[in-house]
Amino acid sequence: MTDAPQTESPAADEQTAAADPPVDVALDGLAAAVPGARFERLAAPTGHAQDVLVVDRDGYPDLVAAVHEAGYDVFVDLCAVDYLSRDPRFEVVVVLLDHDAGRRVRIRTGVPGGDPSIASITRVFPGANFYEREAFDLFGIDFEGHPDLTRILLPDDWEGHPLRKDYPVGSVPVQFKEAHKVT
Repeated sequence: MTDAPQTESPAADEQTAAADPPVDVALDGLAAAVPGARFERLAAPTGHAQDVLVVDRDGYPDLVAAVHEAGYDVFVDLCAVDYLSRDPRFEVVVVLLDHDAGRRVRIRTGVPGGDPSIASITRVFPGANFYEREAFDLFGIDFEGHPDLTRILLPDDWEGHPLRKDYPVGSVPVQFKEAHKVT
């Protein structure tokens, strides 16, 4: 019996490499074709890489349309993030799926806090309608060209956007009934 350190077999390395799909050269090409866009391949905690396209808000609608034409035709999700102390303050994240090839891509776009507006993608992906309304309602991001940008979760007369990090934390007074008295 030897005390030599054991290394992973080459077969294990091949299995890990086979688990990640090859880099989507089409996405890299799309990023190069849209001004202000770049392609990133990020390592994930699960060991599988994630394809991410980062674009400024001016190139956002063009990149979404180009990615759709490249085969990513399933809209999965749209959400917003408030970074408060970063510029740009907000970020809109869209997740799209190429169902035929089994590939997923995230599109990240910065939105400045002083002008929280970005183009709507409902013309390309009608399913983004309610997701954009939610981001508008909770973060105050205006989606230009949206067919019905109204509140979806909060009452129409609600003031402010509660998922912004500078939104005041309030409280609702709770009234307790008197506890059972022992007499």
